[in-house]
Amino acid sequence: MLPDKDGPSGGGGVQDGPRTEDPSVTLFREYLRLKTVHPEPDYDAALRFLERMAEELGLPIKKVEVCPGRVIAIITWVGSRPELKSVVLNSHTDVVPVYEEHWKYDPFAAVKDADGNIYGRGSQDMKCVTIQYIEAIRRLKTAGKRFSRTIHLTFVPDEEVGGHKGMETFVKLPEFHKLNIGFALDEGLANPTNAYTVFYGERNPWWITVHCPGSPGHGSRFVENTAAEKLRRVINSFLEFREKEKHRLNTSECFTLGDVTTVNMTMVKGGVAYNVVPAEMDVSFDLRIPPTDNLQEFEEKIKAWCKEAGEDVTYDFAQKHMDQNFTCTEESDPWWHAFSSTCKAINMTVKKEIFPAATDSRFIREEGLPAIGFSPMNLTPILLHDHNEYLNEQVFLRGIQVYERLLPALASVPPLSGEE
Repeated sequence: MLPDKDGPSGGGGVQDGPRTEDPSVTLFREYLRLKTVHPEPDYDAALRFLERMAEELGLPIKKVEVCPGRVIAIITWVGSRPELKSVVLNSHTDVVPVYEEHWKYDPFAAVKDADGNIYGRGSQDMKCVTIQYIEAIRRLKTAGKRFSRTIHLTFVPDEEVGGHKGMETFVKLPEFHKLNIGFALDEGLANPTNAYTVFYGERNPWWITVHCPGSPGHGSRFVENTAAEKLRRVINSFLEFREKEKHRLNTSECFTLGDVTTVNMTMVKGGVAYNVVPAEMDVSFDLRIPPTDNLQEFEEKIKAWCKEAGEDVTYDFAQKHMDQNFTCTEESDPWWHAFSSTCKAINMTVKKEIFPAATDSRFIREEGLPAIGFSPMNLTPILLHDHNEYLNEQVFLRGIQVYERLLPALASVPPLSGEE
């Protein structure tokens, strides 16, 4: 059974040295100290660390360079029936930038405070899961366990900048298909309640820039048909829609963030001088659209907004994902049944949702493979990409125990149709 679920331990007295803490926590803190932070992640340090982990586990590691300087590491625990579909445990090695002046501690020092909270960029997103995978497998191997299905641990770069030089490229390569994947686990989110959130689909990220050309002129005149007037109409259309979606979310108990479309204006460009009316202005938006929405109809809405804004207003996409695949969460599905029944057996309350942002799971699902987003962090505020990101050591350790139960269940799913 797992430890009592009454939250992270409080009080003082937690020491900051490895002599008084669980070795898994010490390893987690070591990994947090690697500066795999954008814009120049130290991926070589991460690869050296993972090579050491593979050696400690007594498992082979394979490295696949998917783009120049971008390497995916794969640690493999071969099952007793390697011809069966495998289980993949995916995690990314990179982390987002920090504003150090807003942090209590050095974000790459992995400081542990008196309450056992471990501060560091990546403590939730998602270096914790990487170490939990590794430590769960270490414990299972030490106990002499082996399962019918092969387990692959994949460690990918560049997830935090869109995955283009990571998982998005990897899924198209022969090395990915040779993994013979049946089911994948990837990152999820913390949950501040006693429940654990499980994600079976994702919203589609659309990054769009609208170009508004107009008549240039001197800043002292009422120039007609200006770029700024068109820009204002575009902004109003997008942000009015944003308010409607925000209202839908706030007035329905049934909706979560993953069920509505978020719209955020992120960049505005244009102009050369105070006294020159610009010939063009651009505005960019980050849209996240639920897979339940009709994406073609949504783009028609954008076209209408641009047409209403004025003559020659156009748009283009920096990113436009159109995948609407879900992972089945019916008990009749053998993979989901193995996952959910294990959660029930260890008294975990599971809450199913659409992931509000984007992870590498979307590329796996686009290949027609089932993938679940799951990070075992309950009773924890959601702090990914935030200042003072932290994870409590007791929550971290409990997560290892969760994987100790989940991995045997998933790697022991009986042969499916076509596998006999």
